[in-house]
Amino acid sequence: MPHVIVEYTDNIKEEAEIGGLLKKINASLIDSGGVFPIAGIRSRAIELQDYVVADGSEDDAFVHVALKIGGGRSEEQLTAACDKLFEVVKEHFAGLFEKRYLALSMEVEEFTRPTYKQNNIHKRYKK
Repeated sequence: MPHVIVEYTDNIKEEAEIGGLLKKINASLIDSGGVFPIAGIRSRAIELQDYVVADGSEDDAFVHVALKIGGGRSEEQLTAACDKLFEVVKEHFAGLFEKRYLALSMEVEEFTRPTYKQNNIHKRYKK
């Protein structure tokens, strides 16, 4: 963990540069001072084609980031990492935000129960 899921409306597909956003998200998590193990980071995006924003009368858009993590981090560590991550998202979409109506949001889900996983990518980062 963490896993990041970016949902975005298809009406911004051409300008959103989602591949670049995913790389920035991973870089932000990696640069969080060891809060998240590099080999556990997974980011993915889902383009939404069926959605209604507000009253549906305009071509409004949204991007929602879901950060799913296991437990074990202090509140201070988590707040700092999440604040930084949301700043990355806002900076990525700053130009688009100026040109059109766009809602940006992020949620954090911290699992309280154990997660089930198997990952040999960690070997590459053990020194």
